[in-house]
Order: sequence, then structure tokens, then C-alpha cells
Amino acid sequence: MITDKALVLHKTRPALVNGIEDGKLVISPLEDGVSPIKESTLKVREKDVELLHPGPCKASDFSGAAPEGDLRSAWELMAGTGEYSLEEVAELIFSEFNPRTAMAAWKILGDGLFFTGSIKSIKARPREELEVEEKKREDKQKDAAERISFLERMKKLTFTEADRRFLLDVEALARGLSDKSRTLKDLGRSETPEEAHRFLLNLGAWTACENPHPSRFNINLSPVKAIPPPIPEEDRLDLCGIPAYAIDNSWSHDPDDAISLEGPDSEGRLTLWVHVADPAASILPGSPADMEARNRGATLYLPEGSYGMLAPEALPLFALGFDTDTSIALSFKILLDPDLSIIETSIYPSRIQVTRLSYQEADGMASESEILSRLFKMAEQNMERRLDTGAVLIELPEAHFHIQNNQISIEEIPPYRSADMVRECMVLAGEGAARWALKNRVPFPFISQEAGDLPQNRFPGLAGAWQLRRSMRPRSLSIKPGVHWGLGLDMYSQVSSPLRRYIDLLAHQQIRAFLKNETVLSEEEILFRLSAADAAAFATVKAERASRAHWLAVYLADKKDSLWEAVVLDSKGSRLTVLIPALGLETQVNFQGKAEPNEHINLTCVSVKIPEGEIIFS
Repeated sequence: MITDKALVLHKTRPALVNGIEDGKLVISPLEDGVSPIKESTLKVREKDVELLHPGPCKASDFSGAAPEGDLRSAWELMAGTGEYSLEEVAELIFSEFNPRTAMAAWKILGDGLFFTGSIKSIKARPREELEVEEKKREDKQKDAAERISFLERMKKLTFTEADRRFLLDVEALARGLSDKSRTLKDLGRSETPEEAHRFLLNLGAWTACENPHPSRFNINLSPVKAIPPPIPEEDRLDLCGIPAYAIDNSWSHDPDDAISLEGPDSEGRLTLWVHVADPAASILPGSPADMEARNRGATLYLPEGSYGMLAPEALPLFALGFDTDTSIALSFKILLDPDLSIIETSIYPSRIQVTRLSYQEADGMASESEILSRLFKMAEQNMERRLDTGAVLIELPEAHFHIQNNQISIEEIPPYRSADMVRECMVLAGEGAARWALKNRVPFPFISQEAGDLPQNRFPGLAGAWQLRRSMRPRSLSIKPGVHWGLGLDMYSQVSSPLRRYIDLLAHQQIRAFLKNETVLSEEEILFRLSAADAAAFATVKAERASRAHWLAVYLADKKDSLWEAVVLDSKGSRLTVLIPALGLETQVNFQGKAEPNEHINLTCVSVKIPEGEIIFS
């Protein structure tokens, strides 16, 4: 029976009994097991508490230092010998049992290092467990001491490689892999990716060339694991006798389309051949390579390098004119009326012989090559055809970023006639493929775009192109054909880049299944694949934009006060929207005075914030 002034345990907290009322114990819980909590008394039943010491006890019994005892000797005596009560444990450790030693023994039990169990049944921990736990606690104390020293160094921005293990949480936050950082919190800094990035830069743990943005968009930067299987043998249409040109930027390393032209025939009709890489020959729906490509959505192009949608081993197999005399392709034969409307589209697995050219080389050969000359003329005519049906042509300067050995170079991309020509051929291929799919009732990934709100007063030049771009609405993916307002087409799809875009690969898989009289994917399956791939591709686009902003900030970080020529695109009060062609950068600046659209002004780079990718001009 528990009496007044006893020491008890109530809901894992020690308390003093301060009387008995109506058959219940009146207890005062002890704060931290030392002193009564002010003005806190409880009435409890005796069965709701456990007796630690019968008393008489008072709060002052527990003040001061803990009693001295021989804990390890007591543990040695108890090890492997059964169960003990709290009173027996207190006598073994402290040689006596009183309120102070009862409380001390209870705290030792709660610590869990030497003993386990309850106050009525206490066991000594086995030696092996004790040694493991002691080592763990020793390491934890050592880590805690090292962390204190680490935080002191961080306050002084002093960094050594040995500190990097403590910075993993900061790096994870900077890369968007976590939304918290214990280190930044302990240092009193805000827990944001930008602050984490800034701290790592100021500390010297990261260089300015560290690009955290792809990780922030959950982009998979690991190598593609699924290698496409060997290409099966099949009869292919031999088109090696028709000159085929793969024309792209000089820095392109994954050529996936080429063009040929025949005609005109006696009726003035042209035959445009658009030859496209044929990965669908061996990458089947649901295969490992297909699923990994779908999860990536598109190839990621960064200034520091590219991360392919397909494994690098796919390029020698499928890229056109990569390292062999001939290449396999899926060739789109597009028969065109003299006005370049499509009469018929046929599609064939083929074998071609490719000549690779850069845009600059193709422009230089325009007057020498009859086929290229006719391709240029046809492309210009097709562009006029599309413009007549309401197409919107937007031409704004772009810049190419190149990084080698962490050295950045940026150069404005000149406007090439051959780039326009290739674009028109690929648009014709997309239009022809969409009409082919509709005619043959093949479930297909169609692309459409609703009409935008064109400006009533459109400016000429770059300012007008900027107005048009702002009026554009997002494209839509569907299994039903629809008008593509921006291209001026009744229906459209994309089929020219199956090495770089999953939607194109999906279209090729449907085409190949139909040509081989195999079961095509259903509309529901197409929709599922479109949704997954488009979400991944959208993240890729955002990562590319953020990465360009990052590298541009790095490029300008040591170019304070540098001068740049800009073109005014729009003005609202003292705020100008401008384009710096040499950097391919659209930005806003404060401007005192009046500036008209398309007016050229000089800007000074006044500050750069790499973590935010923010550049301020005046």
C-alpha cells in the first residue's frame, strides 16, 4: 500500500505523494525528476502509479548532484544472473536504498545503456550489446563535438574536404533533393535551394560551374541502362541511289533526319523524301529501352553536355550517316502538287546513303548543288503556302553555349537559309504523317494549337516577332487530329526526331506495327504514353532553361561593367523589355527616358547572382 510522502511513477514521470483524499493519491509530478511542477497536483488511483520508494520523501531529496556509486561493478554482478527489483539495483550500485538512490537508479534504467526492463523486473544487458551501444554513443559524442567545430568553421566560411560529409544536407537542398537543411538551420540561414547554393559557393565547396538545376526538376542524369536490341533483318527499300542530306548545326552529334527531292514530273509534281532514324525497328512498346525513353521524355541538352533519351549505343545503330556508308531509315515519301499541297504520303523501311552537312556548308553549296537549290526553292514556297493559311513565323536571335574545361563561350547563331529549309521539310513530314495516320485509322499522337490573340498593332522587326511569340498558346497532344494554328495546318504530328523525343518514337512504333500488319497500340494506350512522356519532356525543357540562365550568370559573373547592345521589344513606363542578341537573352531594365520598339540601346552589366540565375543591367 502506497502512503503519504512516497515517491511514485505516474505515466513515466516521477511524482511525490502529498496526501490521500477520497481514497485517491494526491501527487505532485516532479519536473525533470527534481522539483515539483508549480501548482500542479493530480488525484490518481493507486493502481495507476508504480512505487519507486515508500518514503518519506521530500523534493529537496533530489536536489544537488547525483549520488556516487559503482555502476559497472553492479552491472558485472548482475550480468546473466536473472531479474532484479529497483531496490536491489540501487543497493548494488550505491550500497543503500533511499529516495535519492531510488531516483538515480530509475534514471539509469531509463538511460538503457546498462539495464533493460521495468522497475519490478530489471536485467543487465549482455556484454556484446553493451559494447556495441557504448561504441555507438562514443561515436555520437565524437560526431557532436566535431559538428560543433564544423559549425564554428562554417561561420567563418573556412572549408576543408573533411567537412564535406557535414554538407550533404546543404547539397541535397541546393539540388532540390530535400526541402530542409539541418546545417543551414543551425547557422541561422534560410532553408532554400538558392541560399544553399550561395552558401556552398561562398564556402568554396562548390565552384560556379556546379549546375544544380537538372536535379531540381527531378531529371535523371544517370546513364541510360537499357540498350536497344540488335536490329532485326528485314526487306528495306533501297534508296541509296537518291542523294540524301542530313543538315544540322555543326555541333550536333545525333543526326536523325535527312532529306531528298525528286522531280518535278510531267505534271509539275515533286516527291519529297524525309528519311528519319529508325529506332522503332528494334525498340518495341513496353520494352526496357522504350520504358526508359518514356520516363525521360526527351534528350536533355545542357551547355555542359547532353543526356540522351536513348543509350549512347543507339547512335551507331540508328543515327543517319553516323559512321557507316549506309544507314537504315524510315522514309516518308511525300507527293506534292505544284502548289505543294500533299497528294499522298507513303512510308517505307529503307536503306539510304547520307551526306552530312552543317547549316553553313549547306548554305554555301546552294548555288552549286541542283538538288539543294531546288530544296531551298521548295521550302520557301511551302513557307509562303503556310503563311497564306494563317501560319505565324517567329524569328528571334538565338545563341549557342559551349563549355570546355569549365570555360564558357557564347556565340550568336546566324540565320541560315538551310535551317529554314530543313524546318519546312520536317513540317511537311509531320503533316504527311498525320494525314497518313488518319487515312489508315491508326491511333496516333497528333499535335494541335488553338489560335492566339494576335496584336492589333504589330510592330516590325524583333519587337513584332516578340509580340507574336507572346500571343502563342501552348500546343496540345491528342489522339484526335486538330488544327495547328501556329503552323497554319489542318493537322500535324511530329515524326522527325525519334532519337530525341519520345512522342516521335511512339509515332514510329505505330507506323511500323501497321506496316507489318501487327496490332497497333489502342487509343487508351497512346494517351497513357503521351501523358507520361509529355510530363517528363516538360521537366526537361524547364531544366534546360534554368541551366542556360545559370551558365549565362556564370559567364557574366566576372564581366561587371561590360557593355552590351540590346534591342527594345516593349516599354511600360520606365520598364523596358529588351533582347540582347549576342547572348540570346531577353530581360527587363529600368530606363530613364523614352525608347521605341526596335530601338537599339547600350546596357551595362551591373550585378550577377549565380544562385538565382539573375543578371541586372542598367
